[in-house]
Amino acid sequence: MKMKKWMAVSMGTIMISSLLAGCGDTGNKPEAEKPTATSSNVTQSGMPIVKEPVTIKVFSGKRFASQNLNDIMLWNEYKKLSNVNVVWNDVNREQLIEKRNIVLASGDYPDAFYGSRFSSTELLKYGQQGVFVKLNDLIDKYAPNLKRILEQNPDIKKAITLPDGNIYGLPTLTDPSFEAMRSGSFMWYQKSLLDKLGVLEPKTTDELYSFLKQVKEKEPNLIPLGGSKIDSLIPLIKGSWGLGNNGASHPNVDTDPKSGALRFIPVSTEYKEMLQYINKLYSEGLLDKETFSANTDQMIANGTQGKYAVTPGYNPEATFRQKGYVGGLTLKGPHGDQLYANVGSLVGSLGNFAITKNNKNPEATMRWVDYLYSDEGAKMFFMGFENVTYKKTADGQYEYVDDIKNNPKGLTQDQAVGQYLTWPGGGYPGILKQQFFKGSEGMPASVEAVKKVNAQFVKEVWPPFTYTPEEADKLSALQTDINTYVTEMQAKFITGNVPFTEWDNYTAKLQKMGLDEYMKIYKAAYDRYKK
Repeated sequence: MKMKKWMAVSMGTIMISSLLAGCGDTGNKPEAEKPTATSSNVTQSGMPIVKEPVTIKVFSGKRFASQNLNDIMLWNEYKKLSNVNVVWNDVNREQLIEKRNIVLASGDYPDAFYGSRFSSTELLKYGQQGVFVKLNDLIDKYAPNLKRILEQNPDIKKAITLPDGNIYGLPTLTDPSFEAMRSGSFMWYQKSLLDKLGVLEPKTTDELYSFLKQVKEKEPNLIPLGGSKIDSLIPLIKGSWGLGNNGASHPNVDTDPKSGALRFIPVSTEYKEMLQYINKLYSEGLLDKETFSANTDQMIANGTQGKYAVTPGYNPEATFRQKGYVGGLTLKGPHGDQLYANVGSLVGSLGNFAITKNNKNPEATMRWVDYLYSDEGAKMFFMGFENVTYKKTADGQYEYVDDIKNNPKGLTQDQAVGQYLTWPGGGYPGILKQQFFKGSEGMPASVEAVKKVNAQFVKEVWPPFTYTPEEADKLSALQTDINTYVTEMQAKFITGNVPFTEWDNYTAKLQKMGLDEYMKIYKAAYDRYKK
């Protein structure tokens, strides 16, 4: 439930001046030159964005079926502020990809796609087909907030620029100082249990094992380790074997510290040792069996009853309404490795906003979305409106009103926020900043937790890579089979359904599935990124 969020920029914006300004005789101007949503209608800076109202049609996903984006406070108020009326075609996020692709196949494009999670490959495909417009010049002239961010962080610009040199989509960004968002998840320990057993937070993988053994022996009503899927646990311990040394955006590929070459993590000796460690936890009853089931409801039920001694993932205060947990340390592994590998790039999804060729108001549309990259826009997007959804504290901080934090109807914070705002569930353009984001990663316990691990953050965090159409076609065919097999065998090795004596057969099969070709494509994208 990583609720990605935010950031907006100062309301100042650099816009084109009216093309009519300073012209002499205007008496013979044809009616067609009456200001519309072209650059002559766009204001120089501030709000409103346009002098005369304009309407744009936008396709978007939404988290809650009960939401109506055409009648929700956030967009209703922004319409009043900007003079831009957005008509939303909103679909439930479970149907997002299917419905999005139907719209694209129809040729009846909206003016823009919002939060539609296009991959870099899809952006390049539709950009080169002319469906999505190039955003380079629009950003330069009509997006001062995003432009400033790109100038201050050249790696971000490099990450969102596709192989043909163009930008076709706008990303979710994270402010570099918002470290809790860049990491997001931690090993959470029940503080009262640590105190009761008289132990400190584990510092090594061996100490974690010993602590879980104590819990099983002395606290039979508790589940030693659980509350999330296996893909929440592995990113938090893989660094204890030196894996994931280029961050979370590439879970299966990093740099081999011995050779400096790219490494496919799931065939490495270190990965095998990590799985053997988790297998030991599982076989001794220290790791919850639900870790490999689809029974999320049961995990939530256990979590809300405080049954997990240790839970990997997002803040239990947000996921389970449990405040008695503290974030743990980066565990040192059997060979002395101690990396916090679950560090995300500053760049999230590249394709959370795209403007189509049907858009008659691209300048106004760019100004509209650019506001979400400003401080004021981010505050509006993530916090809402003063004395309605948030209040300002005596020390100048922002917090949600009690009706959202402690909803009397029993709604979770996400559900309560979703009555007014649209950020829960992720999938939006903008920038996440700590002062405005109050989801799991912005909670005080998460902010404190990251202070314990940031010294072990990996040094070079790769953003998502971009691929040419030819590379993408080959990679897609290979990646689906390879990743599916890796995930399947990961579970089988950990649960003991397949013994580790089958390891060589496992790696040999991956080679037969085209792993060398997979890594060759990956390297081409990596070399392009480094250049």
